[in-house]
Formats: sequence, structure tokens, C-alpha cells
Amino acid sequence: MTTPHATLGTLLRTLIDQLDSAVAEAYSASGLDYKPRFTPIIRALSQHGPSRIKDIADGMGVSHSAVSQTISALVRAKWVKLQPGADSRERIVHLTPYAKARLPRLEQHWANTAKAAASLNQDIGLSLEEVLRSALKALQEQSFEERIRKAAQAGGA
Repeated sequence: MTTPHATLGTLLRTLIDQLDSAVAEAYSASGLDYKPRFTPIIRALSQHGPSRIKDIADGMGVSHSAVSQTISALVRAKWVKLQPGADSRERIVHLTPYAKARLPRLEQHWANTAKAAASLNQDIGLSLEEVLRSALKALQEQSFEERIRKAAQAGGA
């Protein structure tokens, strides 16, 4: 697929669509009812044990709302369960026995995905992860909104 006139946003969405759909298909082909967006949460819980939604969100660098929505999907799919925390408003996320039994298969998928990413990096001659981390760091220092504003001021628009 060539996209000679695609904009940055279109290219990024196309890349994410291709990566996510391939990973999702690999999970499905192996009989796992699992979505790629579940991975950061399941990995965090497998590494750190039961955690507050806030702590998971902070560790991922995303909003509490986004994590909460994904956790709701994980609860429906029986991967996690919620239990009250010390504070009655706080909920603690736990892996279910269903999830724990499937962790070895997930870990193999994650290893395969990492190998595929390394192959992609080799083909393009750079680390896609490093490029993305560098771009996100640069946007923390100066947002894209600010960059657009400066471009408009410089161009007289």
C-alpha cells in the first residue's frame, strides 16, 4: 500500500491499524479472546500484582478514564476483577485465574511481537520505538498545538 499524499495523521492511523490488526489476528488465531489494548494493563498487573486504577494509569501515562474503560472491557472478558480498596472509593484491579492460566501464552505472543518489531526496525533501518519516544518527548517539551500556533504566526496566518 502506498500513500504518497497521506498526511502525518493518516500515516500514523494507518500504521496503528496495520500493527493492531496483525497482533489481534495472532491472538484470535491462537484462540485467545484478547485485544492488543489490554496488554499494558495485563503486563502491569502481572509484574506488579493487584493495583489501583490510578496507579495503572500513571504507569502507562494515560488518563484514568481511558484505563477505566479498558478495565471495564477486561472485566467483561473475565481477564480481571475489581475489588474495593482501603478507601471505599478506590478499586483494586486483580488478574483472574482465567488470566493467570493464559499468561504463558500471552508472554509468548509478546515475545513474538517483539521479534516482529525488531524485524520491522531492521527493514526500515531505525528503531520505530525510539522514534516514537523521541517524538513524544519533543511534544512534552512543546505541544503540537503550540507548534501549529508558532507556524501560523510565522506564516502570517
